[in-house]
Amino acid sequence: MEENAYILGTEAIELHRLGLQHQVWASEASRGWEIAGFRPGQIILDLGCGPGFCTTELAFVVGDTGKVIGVDLSPNYVSTLRQQAELHALPIELRTCSFDEMELVENSLDGMFCRWALAWVPNPDEVLLKVKNALKPGGRMVIQEYFDWTTFQSEPSLPQLKKGIAACYRSMKSEQPGDIDVGRKMPAIAEALGIKLLSNRSISKLARPSDLTWEWPYSFLKIYMPKLIERGLISAEEVAGALTELEALTAMPQAMILCPTVVEVVLEKS
Repeated sequence: MEENAYILGTEAIELHRLGLQHQVWASEASRGWEIAGFRPGQIILDLGCGPGFCTTELAFVVGDTGKVIGVDLSPNYVSTLRQQAELHALPIELRTCSFDEMELVENSLDGMFCRWALAWVPNPDEVLLKVKNALKPGGRMVIQEYFDWTTFQSEPSLPQLKKGIAACYRSMKSEQPGDIDVGRKMPAIAEALGIKLLSNRSISKLARPSDLTWEWPYSFLKIYMPKLIERGLISAEEVAGALTELEALTAMPQAMILCPTVVEVVLEKS
């Protein structure tokens, strides 16, 4: 357990949840890399790499002639990724630091990828300016961030579960320095920084109990809602009620959960 490394925590249960989350989102990451033209021999920055599920896949994309630079604030996650990199002899360079502390050589990168990394910092424009300066001309960024977290809802709508999801959103908005819906700001930030917008797409996940995708919101709510009790955002009784309704929802074959809407932007340094 680490203090102040990540609002959702970095303990083993969260590591497992992130692995599950990556299984749901792996195809979307790969699609973004394809749009950006990531390929063998390139040097790619994985910004906010966490335990490295995307980093290891990017390492196979760039191959032995390329390199992936993983940057994350959590020593636990960086240590986990370092073990994987050494085990599989992957071309990965790791740095444990904040984005403000991160040092990048100008015109040294072919690309950058980040997923739910800029939502946790107060200065995404400054971070992206640093990355822009490190990109070679024609270098590209693939950014996937939430556009509207409030689309997170269930059908049927259950009152205690709805209240629990609302408490999670309040936590995301008030307990960390960034903006959980920072994805909506990406085109404006890119324009202000003089970075060309190559493509953007919305990504929405509609989950059913029989789908693997269901496990993404299900595991998040099971882990995160109880954390909000000691923070005063929801009572223990309300969490118990919300989790009971979550289990009831999971037992309904026709139930649905609409997950928070994500936007992907692919940017290019001209």
